Amino acid sequence: MSIHPTAIVAPGAVVPESCTVGPYCTIGPNVVLGEECELVSHVVLDGHLKAGARNRFFPFACVGVAPQDLKYKGEPTAVVMGDDNVIRECVTISRGTAGGGGTTYVGSHCLIMAYSHIGHDSIIGSHCILANSATLAGHVIVEDYATVGALNQVHQFCRIGKYAYTGGGTTVVQDVLPFSLTSARRETHAFGLNKVGLERRGFDRERLRALQQAYRYLLAGKMNTSQALEKLKSEGVKTEDVAYLVEFIEKSERGIVK
Repeated sequence: MSIHPTAIVAPGAVVPESCTVGPYCTIGPNVVLGEECELVSHVVLDGHLKAGARNRFFPFACVGVAPQDLKYKGEPTAVVMGDDNVIRECVTISRGTAGGGGTTYVGSHCLIMAYSHIGHDSIIGSHCILANSATLAGHVIVEDYATVGALNQVHQFCRIGKYAYTGGGTTVVQDVLPFSLTSARRETHAFGLNKVGLERRGFDRERLRALQQAYRYLLAGKMNTSQALEKLKSEGVKTEDVAYLVEFIEKSERGIVK
């Protein structure tokens, strides 16, 4: 096991021999790490944190720390992470609260860039990117393959759909449509399909064509959201992507960005 002599690992922490713990790191007594994790230096892992294999934590990252919630009274809540995540400098990930389900989740293969914050009880899917200084309030859901742009502010209880891309400096106060390119100029708008991102993820022409037609109804036509959904249903939902898009909108509690 490679643990720098200046690091502090509390009794009870589970740190496999394949892990590397750099200088001035602190690991709390209820932390469980998977194989081959690396703490570069000055990392704080605290609370009931369970991290999978091959996660890499850069300097001054604080994961599993107490939530920034005045109602929190020290309950034994948690953070659960998957495998192969990169947590860059000064990232903060708060553990959950008793009133919010008790656990903050981060999936696998995520890149959480410097100074990002993941608030209590949030759920981050797999293959997600949070760019520099992306700030997620509590109870936010970011679904698989979504990208949250730099300096984004995401309101509590908002949901960002699969494969969505939000531009830098965007303030998100409603749910972001899956597959969408959403950004803020004077105000936040969905500008259409995230076509370049979807192509990079391997979407073929048929999948893109079906989604483009759905987005024409939702964003480019003169129909409101309810009328667009009825149009999609009356024509028959032809693909799983469009079916998921319809379901996402119907289940939205905060409304959607259009």
